[in-house]
Amino acid sequence: MNGVYLTRAETLAKSLTAATARLFLLLLLLPGVALAAANPHGAPGHARAQKLIGGLEHPWAVAFLPDGDLLITERGGRLRRVHQGRLLAEPVAGLPTVQARGQGGLLDVALHPEFPTQAWVYLSYSAPAAGGLVTAIGRGRWQDGALQDWQELFRLARATDSGHHFGSRLAFDRKGHLYFSIGDRGERERAQDRGDAAGSILRLREDGSVPSDNPYVGRKDALAALYSHGHRNPQGLIVHPVSGALWAHEHGPQGGDEINLIRPGANYGWPLVSYGREYGSGFRIGEDSAAGMSGPTHHWVPSIAPSGMALYTADRFPQWRHNLFVGSLKFATLMRLVVDDQARVLRQERLLEGELGRIRDVRQGPDGYLYVLSDARDGALYRVSP
Repeated sequence: MNGVYLTRAETLAKSLTAATARLFLLLLLLPGVALAAANPHGAPGHARAQKLIGGLEHPWAVAFLPDGDLLITERGGRLRRVHQGRLLAEPVAGLPTVQARGQGGLLDVALHPEFPTQAWVYLSYSAPAAGGLVTAIGRGRWQDGALQDWQELFRLARATDSGHHFGSRLAFDRKGHLYFSIGDRGERERAQDRGDAAGSILRLREDGSVPSDNPYVGRKDALAALYSHGHRNPQGLIVHPVSGALWAHEHGPQGGDEINLIRPGANYGWPLVSYGREYGSGFRIGEDSAAGMSGPTHHWVPSIAPSGMALYTADRFPQWRHNLFVGSLKFATLMRLVVDDQARVLRQERLLEGELGRIRDVRQGPDGYLYVLSDARDGALYRVSP
């Protein structure tokens, strides 16, 4: 049983008779009872947040440099550097052309796994193209506080004028493979087309080449970079630090936000399989399940609008160890999820509800704290602890 629930149970038990207290604690240890007694329906829990950096314009993601500096993306197209605890006025130079529209702009940031020996900084962003905008992935070499030698590694082939569902998160596995997500761009049927990267998770080598063991290599009916498809708009992506498994979460429509354990070549169903409903009419979209399609390990109804995700592994806060943290844009809260190793949610609670605004990114810092970004015109970076 997770320590935070046991502590609350023990406090209450002190006010009971010895025999009743033993029975109470025994019941709390039974599956399903702990959530109802200690934290019903994801009820608010306790955490504190310290504001570190303000004045950020719709920040989207943060990365930690080995020297203690930070890199923060702003959706409008600027990469900001925090040096010695201070936000530098001038944005980082050397970025590609970014066109922000709707949900698009400068999105995720990640460092090469062997940084700074391999001093590459990876970005996902929306780029102009004939017919509208596309999601693109690229990298630049970090040198003297700027990006040098910019390389575009991947670009969605088909543009659309929509400002919806660009994705896009980045994650590296232990072998140096780069995973990234792209949303369906508001054209849901594209998520079932294996020849289209929209609505999918893709995998490349760190230099942009395609790994030979990708599930669709050599297939004429699918992209070689494709790793999984049938996604709506994935904005959370991590590699489990112990198992190496890939976990993702994605936005549903009205209901049906999902957490998925990503397997190579799997079809996650959108829009044929969904727990969501149409905007306006409220009619169901698709079915709960279908043959040959993978279902979520967890789903939210109503939607929480998830964004950002981190699995806490540090020793600083033992009561949070191995918990999954997900930002909620809709409810302006940080979700703490007790999960098993198959990404199934056992218990959940809401932290900092309504205190920070829409939470866009969640990261574990090298110091063992959690860090979150608030998505606002005057957004901020916060350090979070129990």
